[in-house]
Amino acid sequence: MLKLIKSNQKNFLKKLEIILQKRKFKDPKIDLRVKKIIRDVKKNKDLAIIKYEKKYSKIKNISSNKIKFSISEKKTIIKKLDKKTKMSIDLAFDRILNFHKRQKLSSYSFTDKYKNSFSYKLSAINTVGVYVPGGLASYPSSVLMNCIPAIVAGVKEIYMTTPSMSRSYNPAIIYAAQKCRVKEIYKIGGAQAIAAMAYGTKLVKKVDKIVGPGNAFVASAKKQVFGDVGIDMIAGPSEVTIVADKSSKPDWIAADLIAQAEHDESSQSIVLSDNIKTIKKINYFLLQQLKTLPKKKIAYKSLKNFGLSILISNKKILIDTINLIAPEHLEIFAKNDEKILKHVRNAGSIFLGEYSPEAVGDYLAGPNHVLPTSGSARFSSGLSVYDFFKRYSVTKMTKSGIERLGTSVINLAEYENLKGHANSIKIRLKKKES
Repeated sequence: MLKLIKSNQKNFLKKLEIILQKRKFKDPKIDLRVKKIIRDVKKNKDLAIIKYEKKYSKIKNISSNKIKFSISEKKTIIKKLDKKTKMSIDLAFDRILNFHKRQKLSSYSFTDKYKNSFSYKLSAINTVGVYVPGGLASYPSSVLMNCIPAIVAGVKEIYMTTPSMSRSYNPAIIYAAQKCRVKEIYKIGGAQAIAAMAYGTKLVKKVDKIVGPGNAFVASAKKQVFGDVGIDMIAGPSEVTIVADKSSKPDWIAADLIAQAEHDESSQSIVLSDNIKTIKKINYFLLQQLKTLPKKKIAYKSLKNFGLSILISNKKILIDTINLIAPEHLEIFAKNDEKILKHVRNAGSIFLGEYSPEAVGDYLAGPNHVLPTSGSARFSSGLSVYDFFKRYSVTKMTKSGIERLGTSVINLAEYENLKGHANSIKIRLKKKES
């Protein structure tokens, strides 16, 4: 079922890179439609939001007083949530909070030999907007993973938006938002929700940074508003790469590949193994397990169109392959997992050993599940407390300090033909332009 590639073929890594690139296709028509929506929301504010919600939710009687969940609505909705789910959310909240509390940044200061003082300070972002998808991809875990790092960082106000005008809300999302002390929840979605949080309206709060996953329209909107507002990342469909050998359990690996594939038809599940028999057994169990999967159509298309099995010829090519793929999730279920780990440079989140399925990371292991996709783990990291801090430096020069260092500043400024820079030093040294 998974397309087989052998690493001993000529130019293997280049061919693999071409295959991986095919999944990154972007529709320029989406960007144009999103650009129009953003422009409309900036100009017409709430009227534009209502227009697009009517269009996409297909509800004609939307009014401005229905854009936010009221306090009484939230209370009523939360009452519908079963006790077991509440307890699971509580457990996940505590574990994610405990993990992120350990992510620490510290300010520092020092004085140089001329008694100039320098410091590096931190301050939390003031307001954050969290986008939570609606419909089939409506997950309370997304609320926890996006809000908890912000809470730990000390963000003062968290706002949330989730498509709910069709009245198909998820009570677990509302409960998770309450746990995370979200100030307001808006019932809007899509590009119009991103634009509303980026630029503000009478009803929707303007925020400093927007985080959270979404479809192609949401991703395009986040990309287009970046610069006017901060964003976490441009995330694509989910992906997993699994390293297996003859000691691995093929039925367990098949289950983990399917767990990723059921997210989206464009999700990518890859297995790397030096054992062809293991690959064949994994393919067998994939077909068996898909038969009873509720989302088997989605998972089947994902595995058929984007799934890969790669027969690895040696350890070096294994490491090179992992680092080229730079997977969102990397599972290493081989005997020498720790040795392999030492050489991994590019991965969003790593799971070691057969009892560490990626699914546990999606919910309550503790580390964040908002991760770089489509190879962006080469240069970026998963969401963390660090993403909700701003950092700035403070410089205080002494008279003797500027006198000792000023001449070198003047030399560099004049070399770069920036006479104004040089003069701002000279005037303090009481030197005239020669």
